[in-house]
Amino acid sequence: RSGVYAGYQMIDVKAQVVDGSFHEVDSNELAFKMAGIFAFKDAVKNAGPVLLEPIMKVEVTTPDEYQGDLLGDINRRRGKIISIEAKNGQTVLNANVPLAEMFGYATAIRSLSKGRAAYSMEPLTFEQVPNSVLSTIMDSAKSRPAART
Repeated sequence: RSGVYAGYQMIDVKAQVVDGSFHEVDSNELAFKMAGIFAFKDAVKNAGPVLLEPIMKVEVTTPDEYQGDLLGDINRRRGKIISIEAKNGQTVLNANVPLAEMFGYATAIRSLSKGRAAYSMEPLTFEQVPNSVLSTIMDSAKSRPAART
């Protein structure tokens, strides 16, 4: 539920206990749970985990005159332009953009195109968070209260 890396949930993890022992005085359910938690955290730290972020497939349709402004905005949002197509005075931009950067996009696209552009987005994949963004996430994780394991 709360990973050792910035406190985010870990997914697709499989662990197998290959050895253990029991002592009548010191062994109980809580002791085994705590041993498992500490072993897991130590193993994950040594395994080199990565933090993933959702990437959205974004399609923007805009009049040609606003293409440059919208391309610049997508680039500012860490987007990767996949294609640019011209259709009857309209430009269709296809890009892959991290979901974290898409908040507030509806307002931005309206402002940049004077209300004449439209966009749609759908989940595409997950990618590793770039180091420049990762340091910011780690700093904010250190400042918030620790989650329960």
